[in-house]
Order: sequence, then structure tokens, then C-alpha cells
Amino acid sequence: MKKVVLLVFSVFPFLGSAQTTPTPAPVPAEKEWDVSIYGFIRTDYIWDTRRSAQVREYNLNLYPLDVMLDANGNDINDTGASNFLSVVSRLGVKAKGPDVWGAKTYGTLEGDFFGNTEQTIGLFRLRHAYVNLEWKKTALTLGQTWYPTFIPEVFPGVANFSTGIMFNPFGWVSQVKVKHNFTKEWSFAFTAYKEREFTTATATGGTQNSASFNSPLPTLNGHIQFKNKNWIGGLQAEYKSLQPLTVSNNIATSEKVNTTSFMGYIKYNNDKFFVKAYGITGKNLYNFVMLGGFAGYTTTGQPETYEGIKTTAMWFEVASNGKKIAPGLFFGYTKNGGVDKDNPTTLYGRGFVGTRGVDDVMRIAGRVDFKQNKFRITPELEYTGATWGDVKPDATYDGNNENVANYRIMVSCAYSF
Repeated sequence: MKKVVLLVFSVFPFLGSAQTTPTPAPVPAEKEWDVSIYGFIRTDYIWDTRRSAQVREYNLNLYPLDVMLDANGNDINDTGASNFLSVVSRLGVKAKGPDVWGAKTYGTLEGDFFGNTEQTIGLFRLRHAYVNLEWKKTALTLGQTWYPTFIPEVFPGVANFSTGIMFNPFGWVSQVKVKHNFTKEWSFAFTAYKEREFTTATATGGTQNSASFNSPLPTLNGHIQFKNKNWIGGLQAEYKSLQPLTVSNNIATSEKVNTTSFMGYIKYNNDKFFVKAYGITGKNLYNFVMLGGFAGYTTTGQPETYEGIKTTAMWFEVASNGKKIAPGLFFGYTKNGGVDKDNPTTLYGRGFVGTRGVDDVMRIAGRVDFKQNKFRITPELEYTGATWGDVKPDATYDGNNENVANYRIMVSCAYSF
């Protein structure tokens, strides 16, 4: 009997422990501070068939140059070029910190080695430097990041570092942006910014970006967006008031270039492919690295007055979402729309040289992404055609036309981290 009692009491503790719920492992506390480094190492191998308006030793091509005949009647610009460059390699830091006034906080600091001028190619330049404060439905962005007209979810995925430049606005700018989410799908953002990267057009007597900081009013942008699992689309309107000079013809002046622009975009995306489309029209889009700028009108004894040059651009892209092999096709078109008031004295901007200028530019680019883990190699064939003509009184170019074209073959190689 004693043996039975001892056996029961010896087994009982084990039965009790087997029925007791195990103590759950403690959940790791969320980090108050977190910093991560990201970027990529990239090299582009480039061959062109014709001289083009270009940036950073032919890394970024804009449009093929006009016919220019030498003493023997040969076209000076009908010659090729090539280059191998790694200057677009990128380095960035993302930081997350403690909440501020009930908002989650995030920061980004990013740069590459593209340089800010042709003379500084290879030197580190600032791309992004901003902080986000995010509440439940509202977010505040402070610092330098994309122009509001550049949509990170909807921009050309071409291999060329241009990311659709001339057809899609490009650049970064110091700004204050407030975004409010009305529902899970609908949002509205209001942005005020000062042009910086890339620069505004400069009137005679002005300095780099003087048209921006001379103006007391920042550029204002309103943006409504719809977004769900497969679709994203939006509309924007922007008002820009720039003051090129404070003194003109030895007279104090506050003459402005007041312009508006409108844009829209849409993207459909699923597991197999995506389709994107984008369009923009407006005046004085020079700082977006697009055609145009503004025109100056001079009257004796009066300060110079101004009008924006109209530009319209659009693009379309379709590509695969393949994990290892992903082909894609891009088409873009842009046209110079001139001015309303005829016979400007001087044109300030991009796409004209003397009495000749670019009427329109068209580009078709086909690529194939070959991807393996964090490495990507992308061959691309690109055709860019431009129509050059003589200037007309309304600052368009449609006379004595020359159609010129450049074929670019490139291979881009990138390792991300």
C-alpha cells in the first residue's frame, strides 16, 4: 500500500505540469531606432550612331543634333560615340526613429556619383534628403525628394538612366508636402516647392536658379490619386510663378513668368505584366528636363517681360513582371507648342540654337531584363528621332525641316544591396 501511495504522489507532479499552459516567449520590443543602408553598383556600356544633346559624357542622351554641314557638304553631327560609365552607382541610408507628435517618423538620405555639372562628373551629389511624419490618415514630407510630377510607382522602366527624360518629368526638389488619405483607395496631396534640381531657365543677367529664389511664391501642386491592388491613376494641376530678374535694362523689375501645367497617369499591374501611360501639358517645363522654357520680350526703356513656352509630352510602356527574364517596350513623344504672343526677343530654355530648334522628339526603346538574385543585366535598343526647323514668329519650328535620328545600343549591369 505504501508503495502505491508513493507511486501516485511521484507521478502527480508530472501530470500537473503536462496540463499547465507553457509560458509564451516574450515578443521582441520594436526598435526605437533603426538604420539601414541600400544602393547599387551599376555600369552602363553605350554606343550611339549620331551626336546628340547629352549629359555627363553621353550617359544620358536627350535628342539628336541638327544637320550641320562643313565646307565639303558633309554633316558634322553624323558621327557616332561610345562610352563605359559607372557614375550612376548609388548609395542611400534609411532611418526610422521614435514617434513625433503621434506620428511615425522615417528619413532618407541618398546620393550618386553623377555630379551636378559636366565638370563634377564622378563626384557625389545629393538626390534625396527628406523626413516623413505619418499619422493614421495624414502624412507630412519635409526636404528634398521627387518633383510631385514624377510618380515613383509610374515612371518608365527603360534601361537608359534617363528614366524617360524628355517625355517624363525628372528631378528632385526641396518641398513641403501634405498628403491625406480619404479612404484606402483615394488620396489628395498638396505640395509647395522651390526649383533646385534640375535648374530653371536663366534670363540674360540672371544666375543659376535666380528665377526661383527671386520669386516670393513657391510652385504649388495639387494631386488626386486612386490606388488599389492592380490599378493606380491620378491627376495633377500646378501653378508656377518665377521671377527671372530683379533688374532689367537698368530698371528695377518684378516681372514674372506665370504658368500652369496639367498631367495625368495610369498603371495596371498583375503578376505577369504591367502597362503604364502618362501625359503632361503646360508652359515653362524646362526644370523637368523637357523641351521649352520661357520667352523674353524687350521694349526700349522698359524691363523685359516674359511668357512661358508650351510643351506637351506623353509616353506608354508595357513590360513583363517575369522574375528571371522580363522584356519591355517604351514609346514616348514630345512637341514644342511655342508662345501665344509673337516675335519674342530672346528664347530661354532647351531645344533651340540660334534660328533653329526642335519641333518634336519621338523615342522607341525595347529591352530585356535578365535577373538573378540581386544582379541584373539589361540590353536595350533605343531609337530617338527629332524634327529640326527654322523658328517661326510664335517660337515653333516648322520650316526648312530636317529629320534626324540616333540609334543607341546599351547594356546596363547592376548589383543591388
